[in-house]
Amino acid sequence: MPTYIEELFSLTGRVALVTGGSSGIGYAMAEALGRAGAAVVLVARRRKELAEAVGELEGHGVRAAAISADLGDRADVARVCEEADGFFGEIDILVNDAANNIRRPMAELTVGDYDQTIAVNLTAPFLLGQHFGPRMAARGRGRIINIGSQQSISAFGDSGVYGAAKAAVCGLTRSQAEAWSAHGVTSNTIIPGFVLTPLTAPAQAVPGRVEQLAARSMSGRNGVPDDFRGVAVFLASDASSYVTGQAICVDGGFSVH
Repeated sequence: MPTYIEELFSLTGRVALVTGGSSGIGYAMAEALGRAGAAVVLVARRRKELAEAVGELEGHGVRAAAISADLGDRADVARVCEEADGFFGEIDILVNDAANNIRRPMAELTVGDYDQTIAVNLTAPFLLGQHFGPRMAARGRGRIINIGSQQSISAFGDSGVYGAAKAAVCGLTRSQAEAWSAHGVTSNTIIPGFVLTPLTAPAQAVPGRVEQLAARSMSGRNGVPDDFRGVAVFLASDASSYVTGQAICVDGGFSVH
């Protein structure tokens, strides 16, 4: 017999697709979902890092597979949609974590910067949601977890187009929730604080910046990928079936100031 906690949070029999899943927050969430019972399909560009991530997951007893794809390329996004169900069955947990952030002063951003940033951070989550969301709804159960940013809710240094895209992700989440929640599919956004990952490496390289941001957080430290394990399992599980359309800050109190 499953325990009470297992009944609430077990993901046994579920299949998760995690973009940006080879490192950082994406990998931490993928590992958590897998160790809670889900089979996991990772999507990222770099084959070597993907293979290493799959190996780590398998070392934890997780059934894992990978698709190498550039989510800034619509043809690659379409290929992910075509291939994802072929590993462990139909996807019923979609985690949109893949991101890029071109950090330049607003006046220096180019149309190319805009196109590339919107493609990865907004268009790919939209297209993946358009593919998997209706299929989840037809089966009566699904979870979409989009990853936002502090820029979803406030300005944050030299990330103008990224901020626009991440603000739009919250709107996308609400639209997905409105469309499919009545059919058992929830959609929510996780808003991280400043997290020490490869994506934030340029900001970390600025002398004193890491310490300054840690001091701004109510918890007195910056985030790390493992801080997102619990919320991932919660939002993917039956425990969160009445939570949808929400932006959930996992930021040590950063956004409250």
